[in-house]
Amino acid sequence: MNRETPLLPEHLTGLYTDFYELTMIQGYFFEGKKDEKAVFDYFFRTNPFGGGYVIYTGLENVLQLLTNYKFPQKTLDFLSSHGFKDEFLKYLSDFRFSGDIYSVREGEIIFPNEPVMRIEGNIMETQVVETLILNILNFESLIATKASRIREAAGEDTIIADFGMRRAQSIASLQAARASIIGGFNNTSNVAAACMYGLKTTGTMAHSWVMSFGDELTSFRKYAKLYPHQCVLLVDTYNTLNSGVPNAIKVAKELEAKGEKLLGIRLDSGDLAYISKKARKMLDNAGLDYVKIVASNQLDEIIIRSLEEQGAKIDIFGVGTKLATGYPDAALDGVYKIVVNNGQPVMKISENIQKMTLPGKKNILRFTNGEGYFAGDAIVLEEKNNRPDEFFHPLFPEKKKNVKNMQFERLLTPVMEEGEIKTPFEPVQKIAEFTKQRLKQVDDSHKRFENPHVYKVGISKELMILRDKVREEISGRKE
Repeated sequence: MNRETPLLPEHLTGLYTDFYELTMIQGYFFEGKKDEKAVFDYFFRTNPFGGGYVIYTGLENVLQLLTNYKFPQKTLDFLSSHGFKDEFLKYLSDFRFSGDIYSVREGEIIFPNEPVMRIEGNIMETQVVETLILNILNFESLIATKASRIREAAGEDTIIADFGMRRAQSIASLQAARASIIGGFNNTSNVAAACMYGLKTTGTMAHSWVMSFGDELTSFRKYAKLYPHQCVLLVDTYNTLNSGVPNAIKVAKELEAKGEKLLGIRLDSGDLAYISKKARKMLDNAGLDYVKIVASNQLDEIIIRSLEEQGAKIDIFGVGTKLATGYPDAALDGVYKIVVNNGQPVMKISENIQKMTLPGKKNILRFTNGEGYFAGDAIVLEEKNNRPDEFFHPLFPEKKKNVKNMQFERLLTPVMEEGEIKTPFEPVQKIAEFTKQRLKQVDDSHKRFENPHVYKVGISKELMILRDKVREEISGRKE
């Protein structure tokens, strides 16, 4: 499936960046570097939410934006007004991204410091797309990971809906809805996202509907008459247990008399554990055991886990604010670093050893144990096709893991060649199913909300040697 990019109008694609990306590539242009080759890696350093993993999301949107990356006249006029030179603008008028991209599959489970996307091409094109790639991958991966944690708390069978549009950061709600499905949600209230990505829609009613009629029972009856096949009633406008639920029961009985069934009631305030138990008993006593109970109101994985532990009688969760905003972390710390410049491996050196980068073209080998669980990932040099028998902790090389007899797979594959997309786009639901299966291969110790076990990610001996060699060469030049 190939569709037009949904996120930006065409004249803004080239401007969807930080200002310094454009000033740098103008500098490269006038310094005669525009044909130099470069390789960049995308990776993140820390798992969000104090968790043990991240779900890699946003690849399709990145590729779509890159195929539409251009500088039409309207864009060039804007840049001219900001001081960019005519010769450089003439170059941009014919600019297209023509690089190669290698990536792990969308929906894959990834871990800190792994180069999960590699971008190759001339220095101009690989530099200018940095911000775009970071913006898309960081946000969508963050939200998919949050959704996965919420799914973990709710259990496999509970329905979970994305209600986050009204609290999201503007149109980022479109990406959040898509990412939530990949992370394990069932549907979304975001109609535009549902249309764009082929998602299932869901929704009930607002308190304003109830208050717009003379009384609560009338409002319920009117809604049931309009939507007899998909009626969910919001029961907490006035008094949930003394008014809302009894009135919903009356309407449910009236629907039964017409051969229809009330789908559910929604709780949006109060002690959800206590009220859901009371409401469930009232519904069951009325012979309405088929009526579902929907709960919303500032939910996240911690609250949902608590509700489950308290035995709350909730069948469907609607999760909004804390999903779409990535609460409480708000951002994934993904970075974009050059690792090959003009044919030579390069690296960033820092006084903070954890911020030093790994030079050269690399791939990730994922090893599995005899039971099919992920056992560890080795970052290896791409040109070294032989698999390592062991890999080493990147900071403490005395720590190593033997993987001699383990099966493995290469995670990075070509997804774009010379600016052309080379991977078929999958329906969001298929990506979500892939994520679900991969999560089953992650040991439960890595899924804990508190103090998850650290997944083993190391480097091959050849990569360690190259890293140390490049670092010594840079240190020698500094002296």
